[in-house]
Formats: sequence, structure tokens, C-alpha cells
Amino acid sequence: MRKISSVLICVVTAGFASTASAQEIDWKKVDEALGRTAAVSGDVHRYGFPRTDLQVTLDGVTIRPTLALGGWAAFKPMHGGAMVMGDLVLLETEINPVMAKLIENGLEVTAVHNHVLRSSPLPFYMHIGGHGDPVKLATAIRTALAESKTPLTPPAPPATPPAIDLDTAQLDQIIGVKGQANGGVYQFAVPRRDPVSENGMQLTPPGPTGVATAIGFQPTGGGKAAITGDFVLTGEEVNPVIKALRENGIEVTAVHSHMLTEQPRLIFMHFWANDDAVKLAKGLRAAIDKTASAKS
Repeated sequence: MRKISSVLICVVTAGFASTASAQEIDWKKVDEALGRTAAVSGDVHRYGFPRTDLQVTLDGVTIRPTLALGGWAAFKPMHGGAMVMGDLVLLETEINPVMAKLIENGLEVTAVHNHVLRSSPLPFYMHIGGHGDPVKLATAIRTALAESKTPLTPPAPPATPPAIDLDTAQLDQIIGVKGQANGGVYQFAVPRRDPVSENGMQLTPPGPTGVATAIGFQPTGGGKAAITGDFVLTGEEVNPVIKALRENGIEVTAVHSHMLTEQPRLIFMHFWANDDAVKLAKGLRAAIDKTASAKS
């Protein structure tokens, strides 16, 4: 699951400054500070912190980390350093210790909330942001995560990736973008047509920076799937999307902000269902059609 905050400086030469900054950043030192390597997309380096230590169940489904327990931090070069945005997955007892370390080390906390309902245990999600020296930012995040039981070493990849027992080609056709398998979950990122920016600087690519609608399908047998994720919406889109989801048997589990000063102002809507995957995909498509998505 994904989520984002940032503090950016807008200058006329932002594009050139970002390129120069990207060349100057020693990403190996950032990797070392976080204890893992990044997934790189464009100029964004995104680091995953899956809660593989947790066994979270919801309506009889054991949630895979890549469905709803995937904490992350994304670094994007900016003039004089980098911005960071992210979403940390925490238990209730971990929220205040982690928050204290983040604040102590100069990072911002922009949201704390649930994404799902009824799960056992119930995870919370802390959205963070900051800017400055990328190694210092990375060190601050690792120091904060050490206050939780988040694994600080990346999990070993399975010898055989979990199968996706779904008609993924049909899901691609319905949703309107190509999905990808990740840790037993079939994931989609549906970008918006309108650019999203902070202080005049565009947040790209939208998926890695958390401003694309995220949808995950976790197979639950017999052509069924558990789905969750979040829609990225402007205010006027919120209730039309709620109605479309509810009319198609998809539960709305949270409606809230993740960031503080983005343009346009965005609302994130989380959802849940466990039913026939194709049926659910059609319901999600009906909701996407209520938004200014890049695919129609």
C-alpha cells in the first residue's frame, strides 16, 4: 500500500537542479543507511519496509505484506539534496516511539490513521516527509523504525514467487492499465490526468511517489480475490467514488489526507472486499470512471 508527504523548494530551474542533484547524490550511502537497495523509477529511489513480522487477518484472509503492510520511503532529488516521502506501517504501541524519533531528527509527520477495518491486529499508517541531506534523512528513518519491530533487514526473496491464480489479462483489460505481480499480489497503479505538485514541483513518477490510485488483488481461491488500496481523489470526486464502490459491494474503509500542501488538494480513499475478482474489477473500474484518471 502506498502513501506520501514532501516539502519542496520551487525554482525556475527546478528540472535542471533535480538532474544535477540526482547526479551528486551518493545513493550507495543512502542504501547503506537504510540497510537495503532501492527500486529506481526515473529519478525516484523507493525503499520498501514490509511488515513481514506481522500476521494480520481480516475476514478470514491472511493479508500479504504486499497487499496492505508494505511500508515505504521514496527519495526524490531536489536542489541542494533530496526530498523524502513515505508511509510507515506500525502497531498502535509503536506510533509514539517512532513519532518521537522522527521529530527529534527533523522529519515531519503528516498523517496517522487506519487503512483497513476489523483486522487482527489493526495496523496504523504514519505518513512522513522531509527534505535535506539524503543520508541524514535515511538515517533518521532507520533510527525511527528501530523503535518498532519493523524488520530492518530485507526479507530473502522466495525461491519461487507465489502464483497469481487469477485471470490477470482480463483484470488488465477491465482496469485499463497493465498490472504486475508482487509477492503474491497483483498490483495496479492508475495515474491521474492532472499533474500533482508540491510548491510548484511536479511529483513524478506518480506510482513511486504515492500519487497514483493503487489497487491490489490477493487471490483467495476459486477466482476470488481480496482487494484493497487507495483512490487518489479531488474533493468533488469523493462521494461519486464512494457511491460507485458501495453499489458494487466494495467497502469504503477510510477517507483522509496523506499530505499537507499538495496541489491539487488530494483525498485518499481506502477500500476492501473479498469476492469474485472480475466482478470486483468491474466495480473498481466504475469508480475509476468517476475520477480524472489517465486511463478511461
